Amino acid sequence: MIGGSVAVWAWGEPRTTRDFDLVINLPFESIIPLSQELEKRDMLVPAEIILDLLIKPAGDLPINAIHLYTGYKAEFFLLRYGDTYREMALSRRRLVDLGPPLGEVYVHAPEDLILNKLRYFSISQQSKHVRDITSILLTMEHELDMDYLDHYFIIIAHPKDCTTVP
Repeated sequence: MIGGSVAVWAWGEPRTTRDFDLVINLPFESIIPLSQELEKRDMLVPAEIILDLLIKPAGDLPINAIHLYTGYKAEFFLLRYGDTYREMALSRRRLVDLGPPLGEVYVHAPEDLILNKLRYFSISQQSKHVRDITSILLTMEHELDMDYLDHYFIIIAHPKDCTTVP
């Protein structure tokens, strides 16, 4: 599932970016094939690094696959055991047509994208997240599930107060 600023293209105002955020469910047996496929595309990510990030119990560090010749980056956010929120976001993903060259792809539902943007704004304080949220709110105004946003906002804004997602 595509997230980040590329997913915003589906629900708000497009903006340029040098990275591509993906949420993936990566079984252990797929770690080595993923590493090999990335290497074929001039993105060196050793299987050991992927394994370390997958089993790391704390934090939400992505697999950063940086293209050797362009500097473009793919960030793979891993679905971890017990990550109820990310499981729910994956189940709510939407198939949209982003046009060439991507075509039909799965992206975060707009509500989940807003929640993720809020989360990463609270971590980084980068104004791009606020711009993205604003563009989604303006574009999708009457189509958003505001009850869903209200319900899960507290989990994103105050994660230490919540042990699991209801």
